[in-house]
Amino acid sequence: MSDETTNGAPGGASGAQPAQPQQAAQPGVRLNILAQFTRDLSFENIVAQKGIGGEVSPEIQVQVSLDARKRQAEHQYEVICKYRVTSQNSSDKAKLFLCELDYAGVFHIEGVPEEQMHPFLMIECPRMLFPFVRRILSDVTRDGGFPPFNLDPIDFVALYRQEAARRAQSEGERPQGQPLS
Repeated sequence: MSDETTNGAPGGASGAQPAQPQQAAQPGVRLNILAQFTRDLSFENIVAQKGIGGEVSPEIQVQVSLDARKRQAEHQYEVICKYRVTSQNSSDKAKLFLCELDYAGVFHIEGVPEEQMHPFLMIECPRMLFPFVRRILSDVTRDGGFPPFNLDPIDFVALYRQEAARRAQSEGERPQGQPLS
């Protein structure tokens, strides 16, 4: 087989699949979920507590925040996804329910360059945990007396970029006359 075939250019051997140059150039990324668990879960059924009457037309808001930290063991990281789901009646803005979920995963990660580790932890790891979070939120809202809440897919890349832009803007806002240092 020629070099042209192995780097993806058309070439010599028929039926051979070209290798992807990125995989050949970098050692492979190794990602394992060692554990995942609910750190904290709270569901408040305000309708049942206060007895809201009349027609109910719910509006649901979801807030997501992410956190990650290195663990003591080599190549291990903990990623925490925090979800706050609030529902209020669209007509009178009365709260219907509040659900807060902190869901964590412990990951073993190798082969990711240090400068790419933070985005990897904040994008890929939450993406892997998402189906479990979605199921928990659906079950809790259903068990709390409401229709199951099916969380829409989250674009963790966009979420990461928004947070990076927010941090860059807040760091860029400094009082007049202050040096950059």
